[in-house]
Amino acid sequence: MALLIAGNWKMYKTGLETALFCTALGGRVDDLGSVDVVVCPPYTSLDEAVQALGGTTVEVFAQSAHWASEGPFTGEISATMLAELGVTGSLVAHSERRQLFAETDETAARRIDGLLAAGLRVLACVGETESERDEGRTEEVLARQIEAIAAVVPSAERTNLTVAYEPVWAIGTGRTATPEQAQAAHAFIHSFLEVPVLYGGSVKPENAEELLDQGDVDGALVGGASLELESFVAICETAARVGS
Repeated sequence: MALLIAGNWKMYKTGLETALFCTALGGRVDDLGSVDVVVCPPYTSLDEAVQALGGTTVEVFAQSAHWASEGPFTGEISATMLAELGVTGSLVAHSERRQLFAETDETAARRIDGLLAAGLRVLACVGETESERDEGRTEEVLARQIEAIAAVVPSAERTNLTVAYEPVWAIGTGRTATPEQAQAAHAFIHSFLEVPVLYGGSVKPENAEELLDQGDVDGALVGGASLELESFVAICETAARVGS
């Protein structure tokens, strides 16, 4: 199985910046072989990303999607709308969505269900806060979050589901879980769900290899390092080497 590297751009890059970045990216990673690459631009840049990456193997995901196909949900975007653009999947329940925008296990599960029903792929995020880890509750928190996902996605329907383990204390802080911590969390998640599990949390070219080399780490969800072409390409190249 090829490793998966996904770049979460958060609220960065205009349409023009996206078009330029994706045109360059496609030329650099399209023939890497044993790695799958995904970019997750803001909604306003999705069309530019799809157009620039057309004809390459790089996929375009959104950063969230509503569970309904349409309705009175001001500010939301549906999976149907994303599919019409050529978007092939979406992140769900990134820690910033949980912390800043009241995402819950229940709403995350509904979003996952809606995306899969529309035929799109899902990259569902789970992870513990610093206080939860310090209290020894990492497995308790992960189990709760994973069980909410498993409840709406029967085993036979998990082909398009990927999970990202992102320790909240390592998001945008420069701190990274040790390879041993990442491996332990990923193995725990795999005991609940037999789906690919990515590591997310300050992944950089300097630490990508030791993280990706862990047996239960199936790729990476990259934040800040995905915004710079050279650093993102370097991580993709590392994944291709580790996965070969």
